[in-house]
Amino acid sequence: MIKAVISGTGLYTPPAYIDNHELVEAFNQYVEQFNSEHADEIARGELAALQPSASEFIEKASGIKRRHVIDREGILDPARMKPYIPERSNDEPSVQCEMAVSASREALEQAGRQASDVDAVIVACSNMQRAYPAIAIEVQEALGIEGFAYDMNVACSSATFGLQAAVNSVENGTARAVLVVSPEICSGHLNFCDRDSHFIFGDACTAILVEREQDAAPGQGFEILGTRLKTKFSSNIRNNFGFLNRADDAGVGKTDKLFIQQGRKVFKEVSPMVADTILNHLKSLELAPSDLRRMWLHQANLNMNQLIARKVLGRDASADEAPVILDEYANTSSAGSIIAFHKHRADMASGDLGVICSFGAGYSIGSVVVRHR
Repeated sequence: MIKAVISGTGLYTPPAYIDNHELVEAFNQYVEQFNSEHADEIARGELAALQPSASEFIEKASGIKRRHVIDREGILDPARMKPYIPERSNDEPSVQCEMAVSASREALEQAGRQASDVDAVIVACSNMQRAYPAIAIEVQEALGIEGFAYDMNVACSSATFGLQAAVNSVENGTARAVLVVSPEICSGHLNFCDRDSHFIFGDACTAILVEREQDAAPGQGFEILGTRLKTKFSSNIRNNFGFLNRADDAGVGKTDKLFIQQGRKVFKEVSPMVADTILNHLKSLELAPSDLRRMWLHQANLNMNQLIARKVLGRDASADEAPVILDEYANTSSAGSIIAFHKHRADMASGDLGVICSFGAGYSIGSVVVRHR
């Protein structure tokens, strides 16, 4: 029987970043301008005055201190409030392809592999910068990989859903090795004029190489013991941007064409679902929560992660047991749990167990239980 292992990971981090103070300063300038320009409507009760934000509020609500972004100047311009990412010609690599190639090369190098050893590429992330051709096929071409490639989107759970697809391809013999890449440009679909969400996201790209255990170097990487996926429809996290928007003249400019969520409902509904999914997954593998050395959770909200870890372990988790990277990266959607895995796995000993778990819009939850070889 063929078994799949994670033999390498890669990470692309945009060099530009914005800390909470800078973000709040720009946002509050925007609020002041908006309230001044609409003073009459606000006075008549036709519009609600916008409220300023604060660095302390952001960190307390989320645990986020800063975020890396593709472009900071446009985001910090009160007259613009969105990144400036110029469209490239069709003859140039796309932005997502460029990010993906960088992260993929690190994953290949870490695993001691060449492009010729890989048979498939899955680009799994929240938003593709175009409908077609698939970003994955562009990445495949840029890396010089033979075989097949496709895009998939399950929002913040895309990477773990992609991991299961990769495991399936390896274990059923369709591919010797599969790259799962998540180029998340979250700043492109974030409403930086919304006080409740303007601080949530950052940009990054991760890559994971999944290959046959028999091909991986002895003792290297993580054996994938099992994957479990769960979905349940909800509109509490939503982005309605799509090609049909142009067919509705009245829909131009609606805020639901960007990221929007009902945060309190999401917290209340998703947290127990995630904990139950992990617990049931462990039980199906005849494992107990106490067997876990580490939990690499989706990096959306510190309070949420702490609650999930507590429900799984039956006690508060230490920073070592459930590492956090969202203080530096913010929420990078599907890349978050993989960034945590990439940065916090070097100290795992042979036989140590862990779970990579992502969750988000859909609702969607992906759980991947691994053991260090």
